[in-house]
Order: sequence, then structure tokens, then C-alpha cells
Amino acid sequence: MNSNDLLKELHVMQQSYATLFSVVNKVQIRGDENLGVLTSRQHMALVAIAHLPLEQTTLVNIAKKLGTSKQTANKLISGLEKKGYIETLPSRLDKRAINVRITPKGEEALIVCSEKSTYFLADMFHEFNAEELHTFWRLLRKLYRFDGEEQDGFEEHANLEVGEVSEPMDSFQERVLSEFSKRRYGGANTCE
Repeated sequence: MNSNDLLKELHVMQQSYATLFSVVNKVQIRGDENLGVLTSRQHMALVAIAHLPLEQTTLVNIAKKLGTSKQTANKLISGLEKKGYIETLPSRLDKRAINVRITPKGEEALIVCSEKSTYFLADMFHEFNAEELHTFWRLLRKLYRFDGEEQDGFEEHANLEVGEVSEPMDSFQERVLSEFSKRRYGGANTCE
């Protein structure tokens, strides 16, 4: 590869990095505005906790799922605990560790924010078709592995194939999915 081609690649990488940095900041700011009760980071921390078995809800495991440091996870957990959304308990498996459990108040906040985040995602990704979404997700996972570490995903292996719903939906889920469809497809009913 010649020097010009290398410089062009380097330029695209620099622009991609700068754009990714800006996009992450913008998404976090807009997410915070849309969620209301929780910040985007607090919401994702609750989602991470909800996706771990109780015996594994340690700061280290929460930090790993979020792709952040133990110190950052600790700050998030402390803030959530002050608001009464989570509680900490001694680990039964490791006397040096604590486990984190979502309280009923935290479950309510998680439900409210999950609904709002569903609508936010529909609005944010409105210009992406299904194939582009899958490609984008695949490329983000590939980028995450730049240092050899795999992402500990959220629902990556969920029991939900494209187009299949494994359990009957309740009225809340149907309402949220209907609104998601309106935002995503401009009113076309794609939920049936």
C-alpha cells in the first residue's frame, strides 16, 4: 500500500473515531433528556444488573457488562442506591464482594425508562433499515474487540428469533410495541 492510501485510511480512522466520540456524547445527552427519572448511564446500569443472576451482580461484573471501570460502576451504583433504586447485600459466594439487587422502586423506574428508551431508539434509528441495523451492530461488536476482549452483551442470545414472540404480550407491552411501530414505520401496523 502506498503512502497516499495509508494517509487516506488514517484520515478515515481519525474521522470515524472523532465521529464515534461525538455520537456517544450526543446520544447520552439526548438519552438523559428523554429518560427523565434516570440518566442513560443509570438506566444501562439497571439493565446490566437485571441481566445478571443475583449471585453475580458484583461491581466487577456490572462494570464488565457496561464496558467501564469498577470505579465508574461504583459511582453509578452509589447514585442509584441513594435514590433507593438498588440495595447492596453481602455476596454469599465471596465474602469480599457485594451483590446489587434492584428494589421495587428501581423496578418501577426501569419500566418507565425502558418504555421511554424504546421510543428514543425508534426515533434515533428511524433512518436505518433492518439490514443496516444488523450491520451496524455487527460492526460495533467488531470494533469493541479491537483489544481482544469480547463484549459481554445484553440479550445477544435471547430466545427471540426475528419475527417471533415467545410469550403472549400483556397490554403494556402491546401498547409500547404499537407506539414503537408508529415511530419506526410512520403508523404502519407491523405488530400483528
